[in-house]
Amino acid sequence: MTPSKRAAGSKALDRALGVRFRDGTLRETALTHRSYAFEQELGVNNERLEFLGDAVLGVVVTDMAFREFLDMPEGELAKLRAAIVNMTALADVSRDLGLGEFVLLGKGEEMSGGRDKASILADVLEAVLGAVYLDRGLETTRKLIERLFRPRMVAYVRGEGGRDYKTMLQELPEYRIVERGPDHQKEFTATVHLSGEAWGTGTGRSKKEAEQQAAHEAYRELSERSVEAEAR
Repeated sequence: MTPSKRAAGSKALDRALGVRFRDGTLRETALTHRSYAFEQELGVNNERLEFLGDAVLGVVVTDMAFREFLDMPEGELAKLRAAIVNMTALADVSRDLGLGEFVLLGKGEEMSGGRDKASILADVLEAVLGAVYLDRGLETTRKLIERLFRPRMVAYVRGEGGRDYKTMLQELPEYRIVERGPDHQKEFTATVHLSGEAWGTGTGRSKKEAEQQAAHEAYRELSERSVEAEAR
């Protein structure tokens, strides 16, 4: 990416976020996937910022849920938070912002469709939130998170939209993981077992993504069997 294109991309990202970065280095680090850092022999990638952003996001969403839904018991608040702060939801928000266009990927990830992979999109969103927190402080980050996630939270409480399938599997599932490929381009396959029986399988670039897909398949199968049983 040429300097002029990178500068144009930086302005576009700031517009999408509604936040103007003071420190452009933080913005660029947040967008640097480990595959790109590995190929370019960079000393940093976005994983530390992802860790920070995950924590900030969790606190703000929890606080928002606690203050806005005063009659909701603890167990329901936990389900609400899990539905809002999970890989699938984060990836959807990331797509809405167009973050896949800005993330810096290695050639392998680029060729394998990394710009639309849920795990990469979710991680880069968390990294961007971590960067905004360091650059502009908690109040600006809180306003950004509330703008991005409050509509989804309200929709969930109204019974609209999807749910986090892993959270909905309450039978203490066991996930068995198989991994393939080199460290910078791993592929994981997860199989979810309930009471010793396999119910769903999923694949992804992270264990989290593979488990989520496996749980989705298992939940769908369980739901279909439940409907069939009720019909009989």
